[in-house]
Amino acid sequence: MDSLVQVPFKPVDFLSRDVSVERRADGTILLQSNHQLKPYEKHVPAFLAKWAAEVPDRVWLAQRRGPSREWLTLTYGEAKRQVDSVTQALLDRGFGPDRAVMILSSNSIEFALLSMAAMQARAPLAPVSPAYSVMSRDHAKLKYVFDLIRPGMVFVQNGEVYGDALDDLELDGVLLVHVDKPPRQRQSLPWSELIATKATDDVQISIDQIGPKTVGKFLFTSGSTGMPKAVINTQEMMCANVAMGQMARVRKPTDPVPVQLDWLPWNHTMGGNATFQGNLAEGGTTWIDDGKPLPGLFDETLRNLREISPTAFANVPAGYAMLATALEKDKALAKKFFKNLNSLAYGGATLSSDLYERMERLAVKHTGYRVPFITGWGSTETAPTATAVHWASDRVGLVGLPYPGVRLKMVPTGEEGRYELRLKSVIVTPGYYKRPDLTAQMFDDEGFYQIGDAGRFVDPGDPSQGLVFDGRVVEDFKLSTGTFVLVGTLRTTAVAAVSPVLQDAVVCGQDRDHVGLLGFPNVAACRRLIGDDDVQLPVEEVLSHPAVISTLKEGLAKMNAEGKGSSMRVKRVLLMDEPPSVDGHEITDKGYINQRATLERRKALVDRLYAGGSGVVEIN
Repeated sequence: MDSLVQVPFKPVDFLSRDVSVERRADGTILLQSNHQLKPYEKHVPAFLAKWAAEVPDRVWLAQRRGPSREWLTLTYGEAKRQVDSVTQALLDRGFGPDRAVMILSSNSIEFALLSMAAMQARAPLAPVSPAYSVMSRDHAKLKYVFDLIRPGMVFVQNGEVYGDALDDLELDGVLLVHVDKPPRQRQSLPWSELIATKATDDVQISIDQIGPKTVGKFLFTSGSTGMPKAVINTQEMMCANVAMGQMARVRKPTDPVPVQLDWLPWNHTMGGNATFQGNLAEGGTTWIDDGKPLPGLFDETLRNLREISPTAFANVPAGYAMLATALEKDKALAKKFFKNLNSLAYGGATLSSDLYERMERLAVKHTGYRVPFITGWGSTETAPTATAVHWASDRVGLVGLPYPGVRLKMVPTGEEGRYELRLKSVIVTPGYYKRPDLTAQMFDDEGFYQIGDAGRFVDPGDPSQGLVFDGRVVEDFKLSTGTFVLVGTLRTTAVAAVSPVLQDAVVCGQDRDHVGLLGFPNVAACRRLIGDDDVQLPVEEVLSHPAVISTLKEGLAKMNAEGKGSSMRVKRVLLMDEPPSVDGHEITDKGYINQRATLERRKALVDRLYAGGSGVVEIN
């Protein structure tokens, strides 16, 4: 690492770190950027209109299609024509502010076109996690959000894939639209009829009526409450957040056209708002990646990267682990990957120092520079990014500083140097659709959104060094000794300490005398660790293999030795072979583990963990 930090970062024009700090007598701190938020666009469809007029022949979207999986491309000019046609089709059928458009499918070209058309028609877009339809057995969450929104349209890419989910919905009076195959025994309108509609002046009349408070989307978030909440995303929220991101990373006219390979789901705020709409705002090209950062599915991402050189790349730590391994083995792939790359981004969990170093050493080998790793912090309620690391940093785990236009309120938690974080900004949602009770609980007496997260300064004496995330305030608990356990901090530290054995973990110990972990193993990584790449051994044997157990013991023993106090020491671990359950609310729409729901659902395993015995790993 010492030699690595001597290598310069690839030059990138970042916003300077200029913040003001107000300290109150009660210990509360108000932190904000001294940069003024620049003027932002009126609405998201204006970005498409701009680039369709300026660079009509530039490719906006591409996706592999058909048996041969060749790339189907769509230019900005043709996309605008199709979006206007679909907008007209929606207007002809009475869509507007009171008739939402629900999307059940994964990312696709049609998903993108319908998103823009719905916004142009001022019909709220309601993209729903595919997991609610294809992974769930009872479709309880899907039925809940459907009944909450009561959409005028349901769109599916493939009616056969989503057939079981559609069978569980009351679709009387709802327009059903499909692209590839019609749903069984249901009347459904082919997508081709929508794009064949002739646009009239009504389209521009509707666009001209879009205002700052016009609802652009309902995005669903479960958090720790079980059933999803519909977060209202206005056009002003989304466009202001795009402008903040543009200020943080300044693009020059001479910079190459932004190119991204995008797998992040567009039903989620990060994928749909930050990456998809962010790249659209820059006039970039988005190659839709049907791969995912999961064993077996990441091969598709690698296939795509052999053909595409992104200017920026984002993934979760598990994805970077698989990417680093592939790049280390394949010189041609690495050369292609780093050719035009100017930044890397991660989210979902803290990137381990080991992964950071591996990726940076690869960057240096193939470019002569380190590539800046950036990340941010926010939520579905903040459209999504409120703070960001807008500088090249040697450190992982930062969440950065507030964007221009964001006021960050830091309220002492009682733990020295740790603050509960609250936000006030144009990017904060006006509330939850049809849930005034939950909306009233969102804000404190000064109107700051209470996001429920905690953070602390890297250097209390120099706020410009930024903040680090320090867990969810609502997840923290006390041991029977009265010691406070910071769940988020301990969880990420423990997962990183035993890399690559754990994908995630649940921290146990409330009202008990020590901390334990229920671990969600990275089974594919464990197989590689023990040399079982050809998948011969049962999962139970893999998880009990001496190499896996020793990695757990050694990593956590080292963490325990370096930890301060019992709140940062893990005494026992139990590896679980059942992945997080969607129907059991164990995994949120953001892909995070729901601590509370998992502990309730797996109470018997918690009891077994503390009873000790078979399967329980004791840590020194």
